[in-house]
Amino acid sequence: MHSQLNYLPLTPPFFSILVGVFLALCLLLQISAFRYAYLRIGLGPGAALLVLLASLVGSYFNLPVAQLAQRQIVAGHQVNYFGMHYAIPVVHAWPGTIIAVNVGGAVIPVLMSIYLLLRHRLWISAPIAVACIATLTHIQAHPVRGLGIAVPVFLPAVTTAVVALVLSRRNAAPLAYIGGSVGVLIGADLLNMDKIRALGAPIASIGGAGTFDGIFLTGVLAVLIAALTGGAGQPGRGQGRAR
Repeated sequence: MHSQLNYLPLTPPFFSILVGVFLALCLLLQISAFRYAYLRIGLGPGAALLVLLASLVGSYFNLPVAQLAQRQIVAGHQVNYFGMHYAIPVVHAWPGTIIAVNVGGAVIPVLMSIYLLLRHRLWISAPIAVACIATLTHIQAHPVRGLGIAVPVFLPAVTTAVVALVLSRRNAAPLAYIGGSVGVLIGADLLNMDKIRALGAPIASIGGAGTFDGIFLTGVLAVLIAALTGGAGQPGRGQGRAR
């Protein structure tokens, strides 16, 4: 049964789009502005790409944490939501809905967010960003039968960009990553756990299908914001004050 917990959150053609975005970002690293962008976030270029690559690879893996009582299970087909095709795995002898945590869409982004929070000491602005994005995401999140909770793919990126830049232009990049990642996980997945039982999803993956694409794109967005706001300060300096 545990082998059936691991699957791509999107169908292969749509997952390849995210891979293409990642490869394009690798090429952009040859431009000095984007190298500086990673330094502003708090990582070297190689380490930042490793985080994004780990998120892509980790999206295949789900760690089970709980199991809901058996209901009618919907499995073995695709769900089209806001133009994205999400995969629902084929399951056999399934006891009920498994609550799992996606490695690439939840574990890695949360660990990275904790690192950025501690490095930049965003004790005030980061919780505000998370609360704003969680609220906006929760309003737009929709239960999808057989899949779980889904969010329009570009919603997290758009709201994250606006909130991060309004709160702090200097620290907009780390705020975008923290707010976009943790805010989506809270607003879309955690605040909708009470709806999961009735959706008939074989696996309800926190940070997985339905939200992974949005969370991954916020990581890319953080780099772009850092490049666009590159004139504010020097990487690693002047970031000791909480904002």
